[in-house]
Parts: sequence; C-alpha cells; structure tokens
Amino acid sequence: MSIDVQEAIKRAIQTEKNAMHFYQYGAERLKDAAAKRTFELLAGEEREHAGHFYRIYRGTDIPSLGAFLDTPIDNESGWLASITKAVAENFNEQQVMEVALEKEKNLEQALREAAGKMSDPEVREVYELNVRETHNHYLLIESEYARIMGMVHETDMDIYVRE
Repeated sequence: MSIDVQEAIKRAIQTEKNAMHFYQYGAERLKDAAAKRTFELLAGEEREHAGHFYRIYRGTDIPSLGAFLDTPIDNESGWLASITKAVAENFNEQQVMEVALEKEKNLEQALREAAGKMSDPEVREVYELNVRETHNHYLLIESEYARIMGMVHETDMDIYVRE
C-alpha cells in the first residue's frame, strides 16, 4: 500500500466528514419532507462512520472528533462540489438523489478496495463495516429516489408482478 494505514484512516475520516456535510447541505435545501428526513438521517450516520474510523486512528492531529467534524468543509471537497453544482443547475430532489447515489456507489467501491489492502484485522473490520453501511445508504437513497420518481416501491413489487 502506497500510503500508510494511519494516513488512510485519516482520509476516511475526512471523507465521512465531507459526506456528512453533503447530506446536511442537501437536507437544508430539499423541499420534500421525506427526502429531507432521509438526508438528515444520512448526515447523522456519516458522523457515526467518522467515529468508527476515529476510534482506530492513532494520529494526534485530530484531538477532538466533534470539533473536527463541526469545522467548515473544504470547498474543494468533491462531495460538496457535486451538490452545489446540482443546486446551481435547476435544483430538484431527483438531481440530488442521483448525485447521492453516485457518491455512495463510488464510496462503497473505494472502501471495499481499501479494506482489501488492510492487514490489521481491526482496521479491516472497520472498513468492512463501513462498506456494509455505505451499501445500506445506497439502498435507502435508491428507495427514496424511486418514491420521488413515482416508481413502484420494492415492497409493492409482488402485487404488480402477480396482477
């Protein structure tokens, strides 16, 4: 692995912070109440994910996770840049959900690849936990996207298939 494990963990904490701010920013702008609640939930879970990584971080440059997460986000964040672009271009729930789906899919893949490179079982388990939780975020957003788009919800699928 080209970067050391602690640097990878620090980057993961930063990524979770970026994702948290992405969902907070989106929640503040969504008009659909259910979509807004979904993004608020996701922001809270991203904060938890950062905590998973922080517990295994041995660096001393982040003395307080809460203070670190509450500092303003770097404007260069790909997460923030993607949602501010969507907001600037005829913002709507569909666009924001599509951006969120793409971000979660890419994050899941990156976490899975990182997990495979970790030799420390404790560190690998934290990455694998976040892979699973990120996948669940994707599924939650996908379900919310289907609702917004007026698609058949997965819980109603059997009814439509039988008729």
